[in-house]
Amino acid sequence: MAQVTLKQLRYFEALALQGHFGRAADICSISQPALSVQIKDLEHALGAQLFERGPREVRLTSLGEQMAGRIGDILRAVDELGDVARAASHGLAGRLRIGVIPTVAPYLLPRVIQTLSKAHPEVDLHIRETMTPRLIKELSEGRIDTAIVALPVSEPAFSEVELFTERFVLVRPGADRDKPVPSPEALREMRLLLLEEGHCFRDQALSFCNLTTAAPPREMLDGSSLSTLVQMVNVGVGVTLIPEMALEIETQSAQVSVARFPEPQPRRSIGMIWRKTSPMAAQLAQLSEIVREAAR
Repeated sequence: MAQVTLKQLRYFEALALQGHFGRAADICSISQPALSVQIKDLEHALGAQLFERGPREVRLTSLGEQMAGRIGDILRAVDELGDVARAASHGLAGRLRIGVIPTVAPYLLPRVIQTLSKAHPEVDLHIRETMTPRLIKELSEGRIDTAIVALPVSEPAFSEVELFTERFVLVRPGADRDKPVPSPEALREMRLLLLEEGHCFRDQALSFCNLTTAAPPREMLDGSSLSTLVQMVNVGVGVTLIPEMALEIETQSAQVSVARFPEPQPRRSIGMIWRKTSPMAAQLAQLSEIVREAAR
């Protein structure tokens, strides 16, 4: 059997995840023909076809499905060799892959990056912004080292460290500035703008209103970002809830009013999670202190 290379295995993983040669090639920073050649060489080395090639998409064959888990394990084990080396240095250095949820990333990351760059310029930071379920999956698979998410995650395989808590605030049209703050019950009868399904902040807002995704408010509209929600409020479409850390950025270009709810105010806890088995656990705990300080 011809020799199988780690490069080929990484190309296999990218293609399996993307299901498209063009997208996989972009992620791997090579040309599409070069990726195709490497995949064919891998299939030749293994003596079997791993992908079913269609005109618009690529699918794993039955054997490819069986191989995907094993190849993932091999690549994670190789990546952990680097983690062990970094852990042995007793400090933050080298590649560091951090995942962050979208309702935190734009508001916290600039301060974290600035603080980390000054204190540890030798760190090669890689940021991944996406929703919590995907971050949990990628963390489990070893594709990121840690993630900043809303707690609790309650995954037995992860360590959780709380970084800070923050309140939710009500954003409504500027003309409503002097009106009483609506109760959670009253919000159910208003046109409530929330993030689209998949965002944990959406679920937290619904929970505050004592609603579930199966029983949404009477008139609810979904948005793809907090910026979209605030701008919709700006033109009088409805009202929305946003986390306190987003206030300065999201309301500076909108003619809206901001109100805080009476106690008990809605809150969320933001924390860092990482695999309990990670060789970098001590370094990630050190990083959590840096993030906590930046958040202040």
